[in-house]
Amino acid sequence: MSSVDILIQKLMELKPELSKDIIDEQIRIKKEKIGGGYLTDEGAIFLIAADYNITLEKPTKNGSSLKDLTSGTKEITLETRVINVSPKKEFSRKDGSTSVRRTMTVYDENTTASVTLWDEKAKLSIIENIKPGDLIKIIKAYVKSDLTGTPTLNIGNYSDIETSNETSEIPQIDSISKDISQVQDGDRDLVIKGEIDGLITTLEFTNSRGLPGKALRMSLKGNQGSNMRVVLWGKDEKDIPNMISKSAKVRLLGVRIKNGNQGLEIHGNDATQIEIEGGKEAEPVISRILSISNEDNRTMVLASDEKRNLFNIIDYAKTISDFNVGEIIECMPSKVYGNAITLDENSFVRKLDNDEKIPTLSQMRTRISDIKVDGTFCIESIIIKKPERREVQTKSGENISLSEMFVEDDTGQIWVKGWRNLAREIDKCELGEIVSITAVNAKAGLEGRIELFLTSFSSITKKS
Repeated sequence: MSSVDILIQKLMELKPELSKDIIDEQIRIKKEKIGGGYLTDEGAIFLIAADYNITLEKPTKNGSSLKDLTSGTKEITLETRVINVSPKKEFSRKDGSTSVRRTMTVYDENTTASVTLWDEKAKLSIIENIKPGDLIKIIKAYVKSDLTGTPTLNIGNYSDIETSNETSEIPQIDSISKDISQVQDGDRDLVIKGEIDGLITTLEFTNSRGLPGKALRMSLKGNQGSNMRVVLWGKDEKDIPNMISKSAKVRLLGVRIKNGNQGLEIHGNDATQIEIEGGKEAEPVISRILSISNEDNRTMVLASDEKRNLFNIIDYAKTISDFNVGEIIECMPSKVYGNAITLDENSFVRKLDNDEKIPTLSQMRTRISDIKVDGTFCIESIIIKKPERREVQTKSGENISLSEMFVEDDTGQIWVKGWRNLAREIDKCELGEIVSITAVNAKAGLEGRIELFLTSFSSITKKS
């Protein structure tokens, strides 16, 4: 908002009977009377205010840009674009009353800032229709510092917010989107784009207050081939499409970068906007069962289709537990995320006649020399080094179990490792045994060598 707009708004507040049209006309008359080249619009407003015995102060630059925000400043009016908007949250006050709060992340040409909307302002219908990239005017906000000392804009009873159709020098949101190769530790309020790389899973946990919580986990691949782990706290499967293709394009709006146990990670929260290519309707999948394992509340299945694609199937209805390894099934999933398929009580599964076009487990096996980083493989090999277990301390101080064994086939040798509960599967193995191992992920290890890691869909079968 320009200094002229700010002065006009202030004059209308002090003299409610004046409209913007009236003030604009009086500006024209003042400039025409005094003569061109002597009086600006801003100067004319000061003269108009004096006619009404009103003294206006010249607007300062403080608050005209997000980078100029200072804690304690009141009645800030400025123009920004929106990155994301959080859901409404209700809090209990000490006096027993409740308060409603929601947040937005906004940006201008220079930086980003957080905006907090309180009570009735958090319930404004206009907020529900705001989309990422929309231009808005924040009117008469006040500035406070958050717990980290960062100034934040607050919109209370005497503040307001409105959308704007004016032209602006603030860049469109596409212009501030970054590839994961462009980020570094500590970056915040980012818009990040990439491709889905692997599984999308839901994490359930208990937070520090003892309340249940959820998070979405995935991995994104950038345009230079590098990938980065993503954790979106407060998000679950309701926030993404039911049908997501492998390597689908993704944009995350309002995330930060932090160092995790395996390098830089992307972290978001319940305000993070998720844009993923996909649809609502799943399609039937025909595949051959390669391995089955049962857990307390679900069945985990590795399967392949006629194009040699591997699928990780999670069956919460445990229908597939009635079928056998090697059989062909057709299923209608409730969700499909790349090669991850979810079945529930609304899904159907049926057995089909054998189809030789769909490869068997022996046909899906990969020779060790052909294993490539970031792929999922099935191998058959002999254990040439006795499995060992050790405790590894993470950067957060947590001790976790790691078991590993060294295996080979007639083309090469490789390490197979299992973390946490998966370590027990390797502990059952013995030196000299020939084993068939399914659904292992290949990752780059020390000195650039490739290592294989067990997944929750992995199985180790000993060959007689």
